[in-house]
Amino acid sequence: MDPVKVSWRSKTFFALAMHEILSRPLEGESASSRQKQLSIINILYYLHQEHRPLTLAILVDITGLTRSAVVETVDQLVKRNLLTQTIGTNSMGRGTARQFQISEALLGRLGRDLRKLVEA
Repeated sequence: MDPVKVSWRSKTFFALAMHEILSRPLEGESASSRQKQLSIINILYYLHQEHRPLTLAILVDITGLTRSAVVETVDQLVKRNLLTQTIGTNSMGRGTARQFQISEALLGRLGRDLRKLVEA
């Protein structure tokens, strides 16, 4: 993949995520909560680009946050429709595990906004 396109795509994704999170605060949410959401969505986008699974365990490992802090932050991103969630089995095949994807709506908007930048 062309490194210039990857750079523009990443910057455009960050700008879209920042706009969605900062311009539409959820009821009772703090500024630090929005900052955590920005950090988590960008880590998730990086993992998405690397074709790695988007799971709570990976986020806990990368960020050093507690599982409950990651769950709270990811739940807010799901509530905003920036992420979609599926329930699968854990790596041991016994319990359940939450897996996430960047929402198709956000990725579609990213593609449209990126085309506008290229055509400008």
